[in-house]
Amino acid sequence: MNKRFSKRRMLLKLAAGAASLSFLGMPASAQSFPERTITLVVPFAAGGSTDVVARVIAQKMGDELGQQIVVENVAGAGGNLGADRVARADPDGYTILMGTVATHALNPLILKTKPYDPEKDFAPVSLLVVVPNVLVVNPELKVNNVAELIALLKAEPDKYAYASSGNGTPLHLSGELFKSMTGVSMQHVPYKGAGPALNDLLGNQISIMFDNLPSSSSHIKSGTLRALGVTTAESASSFPNVPTIAETVPGYETYTWNALFAPANTPADAIDKLNAAAKKALADPAVAGRMADFSAKIVGSSPEELKTHVSAEIAKWGPVVKDANVQMD
Repeated sequence: MNKRFSKRRMLLKLAAGAASLSFLGMPASAQSFPERTITLVVPFAAGGSTDVVARVIAQKMGDELGQQIVVENVAGAGGNLGADRVARADPDGYTILMGTVATHALNPLILKTKPYDPEKDFAPVSLLVVVPNVLVVNPELKVNNVAELIALLKAEPDKYAYASSGNGTPLHLSGELFKSMTGVSMQHVPYKGAGPALNDLLGNQISIMFDNLPSSSSHIKSGTLRALGVTTAESASSFPNVPTIAETVPGYETYTWNALFAPANTPADAIDKLNAAAKKALADPAVAGRMADFSAKIVGSSPEELKTHVSAEIAKWGPVVKDANVQMD
């Protein structure tokens, strides 16, 4: 009798061991992701608003996931180089993108040769924040508001130029929309990101810039740049005394946004974990406070909501790009 029970116990142990070995031999799943460092690609130079948002979010997401998230700036081609890198990365959740309206709406509309499809080549993770843009000038330019700038540009057409973070970016189109709605003439000077453009603006190598509010906010507060107007329909909570451009140019409105994307076919469990970590990071009081500093409106969407948002943005910006007659190779 004892021998029979002993034999039965041995068989049960062997079966349990086999099951454990089978489990260990399985590929990494939701329970193990992430097991190593995650790379968050920012498709613009360091110092711009997308970079600022990425670095704030990455630290808190890394804390939540238990793995470091390293921000890597891959600037060039208006965000296309970085976005294309992520589109072609292994779909395992370890390479993700801080996408924007440029990478997922404007560039696909503007480029003749499209390196990626913004909807088919990415797995949406979460729409993080919506960010106002702002029209800023070097204080040496003797204008104090939008009306005075329009008058100056009409009096001296093509004498002045405006900077942006690159061809085809929301900031470029913010300038083109301003020109078309006001009838002014000024040259566009594209840079490889907001950081280098701001450096020249602060040094007075160029006088005017359309920028994301986050990257200009500290300069506005210190007085090294003068803000003439925000580009959203409503004023920014962090700069209530800065009027909207629409107060002088009725109907004028542009803005940008930041969202997380992974390569298409990234496992749903990895997407879910990234989404949950992003939402938890955005709920952190320190992160929320940092976003409020530059009037970034926190969203924290589901992957499905981000997918719908991208489709809507492509539909919205199509007529703007056409009217501005912007197309690039």
